[in-house]
Amino acid sequence: MRDFTSCLSQSGVQVSHSSSSGGQNIVECAYLARLRGKPCRVTVTWSKVAMGQALAVAIDDHVNRCLCKAEVKPWLFSKKKGSKIMEVDGGNLEILWDLSSAKFAAGPEPLEGFYVALIYNLEAVLVLGDLRKEEEHQVLWDALQSDAVMIARKEHIYAKKLYAATARFLDIGQLHHITIECDTAGVRDPSLEIRIGKKRVLQVKRLAWKFRGNQTIYVDGLPVEVLWDVHNWLFGSSNGCAVFLFQSGQSMEKFLLRCSQNEKEAQAHRFGFTLILHAWKIE
Repeated sequence: MRDFTSCLSQSGVQVSHSSSSGGQNIVECAYLARLRGKPCRVTVTWSKVAMGQALAVAIDDHVNRCLCKAEVKPWLFSKKKGSKIMEVDGGNLEILWDLSSAKFAAGPEPLEGFYVALIYNLEAVLVLGDLRKEEEHQVLWDALQSDAVMIARKEHIYAKKLYAATARFLDIGQLHHITIECDTAGVRDPSLEIRIGKKRVLQVKRLAWKFRGNQTIYVDGLPVEVLWDVHNWLFGSSNGCAVFLFQSGQSMEKFLLRCSQNEKEAQAHRFGFTLILHAWKIE
């Protein structure tokens, strides 16, 4: 199981044991990037707490060695625009952010009107956001060109019985809308249904007997492994969550290892994507 989730953190994510401590407002994204010409994993965590928005960044190399961790606390984030510098491998890593025009939905991750950039010795490691549209940021954006790609995402979603998310299962592929439907309230024989777009790709009947499982589906001809754990929905406490995992391609660790061993092969290889959803029921 660790092979599916290790791209999100060193300790992995326990898919088969859902938390029962209540919902969290956290979005965690992992990116394949380059630092000093070598592949690395950059994990960006957006969170929303009582004190406000917060941002955390961690960089790991191809052997899972942590190179640095940085956190922008809510009281710094409240300034909407700023920077933070830290030393990494003998060089300076600068984190720049501008959320003065950012727009948010219910979650902690900004939707538009922002940028976050990681610069190492004047070279862009990761650039997020859309402020390239603004003329005052054009010079900065032209200088910050990064080919980093999101390869994993973990988020918490909330609904009564119909849950929605999006995923790009190939780095150059189409963005797909995922719908998960499961009604357990007062239902004698609950079932689970997953759709990609309008197409039903998975249906699990007799869910009380099959509350954990996995199945391979195909999206645009690409095999995608789907794992589910809805034990807490059926037998746990009312504030428990279900966990769903979608994965295409190989794990992040294997890909980073291939990148370090064979640069030409890595450049020609298209990597996949991992999505982990913690689905919380609301009344």
